[in-house]
Amino acid sequence: MARLSAELQRYFFAEDCPPQVKLADILQLAGERTFGFLFVLLSVPSALPLPAAGYSTPFAIVMFMLALQLMTGATKPWLPARMLNSSMALTKVQWFLKAAMPWLQRMEVVCRPRLTFICTGRLGRAAIGLAVALMSIFMMMPIPGTNTVPSLGVLTAGFGLLDDDGAITLAGLVICVLGFAFSGSILIALSMGAPTVVDYLKQWLVK
Repeated sequence: MARLSAELQRYFFAEDCPPQVKLADILQLAGERTFGFLFVLLSVPSALPLPAAGYSTPFAIVMFMLALQLMTGATKPWLPARMLNSSMALTKVQWFLKAAMPWLQRMEVVCRPRLTFICTGRLGRAAIGLAVALMSIFMMMPIPGTNTVPSLGVLTAGFGLLDDDGAITLAGLVICVLGFAFSGSILIALSMGAPTVVDYLKQWLVK
């Protein structure tokens, strides 16, 4: 099967793509790699240094729904018709992809099938789904600093799913754990009345 970057290049740049891209069209493009494919595409705008204001929350909601299905053992995702028919301007998608393509191609260099049981086994897929679900919750929160590390974890884990690369998926899960700790600390800091984690640590140290 063709690499993700090649599929995206062919569909969004080489072919006569409609001016509005529907999520249903992307699902058809994904084929049998749907979960990993969607996790990568939906997390890219937040994981990479791209201005993605307004997209993080709706993309995270879709990822959360997909993650729950992965946890329950689904092999093909189900999404409401309203989500499947939601669309984005082709020019916006192409702008995101042009910025993200070099990063995707770098990850493809190191991806290959290994430790496949992590990506194909029921327990491994449930763990991936749980991690993505938790990261999606952080990404839904309109709080600066809670998006980047969680979405990077989802991006990496999704890449592992694409090629059944358990090593890459494990790396993504580790990043998710770090994202949970980092984003959780931000929420704790805010709940304690500190505007930033640094301020929270200063308050804690002087006590």
